[in-house]
Amino acid sequence: MALHYDGPTLTLVVNPAAGRGRARRLLPQLTAGLVAGLPDATLHVHQTTSFSDARLRCIQAVEKARPPVEGHRRDALIVMGGDGMMHLGLNAAAGTGVPLGLVAAGRGNDFGRGLGVPPDLSGAIRTIVGGHTLRMDLMEVSGALLEGAERRWVGSIVSTGFDARVNYRTNHLRWNFGPLSYTWSALAELSRFEPLSYRLVIDGVPREQTAMFIAVGNAGVFGGGMRGCPDADVTDGLLDITIINPVSRATLLRLLPTMFSGGFVKDPAVELLRARQVRVDGDGLYGMADGEELGPVPLHLRAVPDMLDVFVPAERAAAG
Repeated sequence: MALHYDGPTLTLVVNPAAGRGRARRLLPQLTAGLVAGLPDATLHVHQTTSFSDARLRCIQAVEKARPPVEGHRRDALIVMGGDGMMHLGLNAAAGTGVPLGLVAAGRGNDFGRGLGVPPDLSGAIRTIVGGHTLRMDLMEVSGALLEGAERRWVGSIVSTGFDARVNYRTNHLRWNFGPLSYTWSALAELSRFEPLSYRLVIDGVPREQTAMFIAVGNAGVFGGGMRGCPDADVTDGLLDITIINPVSRATLLRLLPTMFSGGFVKDPAVELLRARQVRVDGDGLYGMADGEELGPVPLHLRAVPDMLDVFVPAERAAAG
């Protein structure tokens, strides 16, 4: 006797304040598009009241997801907001097989950019309705993390140097300037920044050096569209490491705009590596990832294959 299947349950977790209220304004259009595109689905919508509330809602949605039924769509978690919401969604869905949908409404949208998910609302709706998923790697981060955590999953890039300080400053700005927030913060940090001392272990090999920053990436985008690890592949089981060796402030200022295209890697000060595991330690370093604070070093970073199913456009899913 065949099991009765009454259609998938989609749980939409929204940060209504994202993008200075843009998420709240777009929510009716999003829900209408999902209902029209998936008429047999049940849609649950939660507008979150805090970061902890958002985390709990994402975890509950994944825990309540039913086992897959052959030939039918799975229950799914959809998150709408900035990179913080995407980070919560991927941490909740990691290792579960529950697909994750991404709807950008915040300042950076770096995780979605790195996967080729359309940044516009209509494109995001088409992607989720289309139902094509990519099974991708995630980066496991372990250490003495914030709020007593010992492990977090990261989709994009772990930053600990100049890039991390820019991210931290951006998160604590009194005023939100949209994508220009990162540029303003970068210029402010640059005025006083000096190279930092790193103590690394890359696939078991120790390495000590100074650098402007060392970014370790799974997907390759951070900082509001900067391609910090431009060759990153989320299906290769490896982490990409971008090192900008010590340069003058004038040189770093010249390189910053070219990070949006990835062209900065042509500069002789830039070094690109790949590894399965990286330990990051050093003086004055603090970890940031997916737009969120991780905590102090040392941080242990590891590529873990096939940890997340995420809705992507059909051509991206086919490319693998």
